[in-house]
Amino acid sequence: MDLQGLADFICTKMEQQLPSFVIYHGVDHTSDVHSSVVRLAKLENLDDYNTKLVRAAAWLHDSGIMVKFEDHEELSAKMAAEYLPNFGFNESEIKLIRSMILATRLPQTAVTINEKILCDADLDYLGRTDFFIIGQKLRLEWELIGNKISLYDWYRLQLEFLKNHHYFTKSAQILRNERKNSNMAEIQHFFNSSRLNK
Repeated sequence: MDLQGLADFICTKMEQQLPSFVIYHGVDHTSDVHSSVVRLAKLENLDDYNTKLVRAAAWLHDSGIMVKFEDHEELSAKMAAEYLPNFGFNESEIKLIRSMILATRLPQTAVTINEKILCDADLDYLGRTDFFIIGQKLRLEWELIGNKISLYDWYRLQLEFLKNHHYFTKSAQILRNERKNSNMAEIQHFFNSSRLNK
């Protein structure tokens, strides 16, 4: 499994082919998810073979956005089937990777430990200090594809999303839940203040 070759290929392809509206789902996010996958795989004591599979899924999980924003996870899974044989992945490995990618569709539906690690890595930022910065990149991306949303409505959606979200792995829960709850409290404070001023 040529992970470095896959990483170089997909990052170059995304840099060249991503639409201009992609502010959040770009190379930075893909690299961030890959780093989070590596961290969680180690914390979850995942073996080397499965770690490689999850890392491959991380590099490809949003590749479909180069073609279309809607349902990009399904397109990413199709791209995995197309590209992975060129980097030494066999049919059974590709099937597992496709399943991991599809598990990241919202609401996430992770079952296996590999799927759980990828899903937690994909939303790792929810429990980090850069949550608000990354969130605004996502909001801008929404606006650029025509989904304009006020700051008040954005934070209302974010609050609902955080309340309904849960990390699958024990490692992500330990690592990120405290800050995620803090981020949620900050949004709740903003939301309450905004409601009073409306």
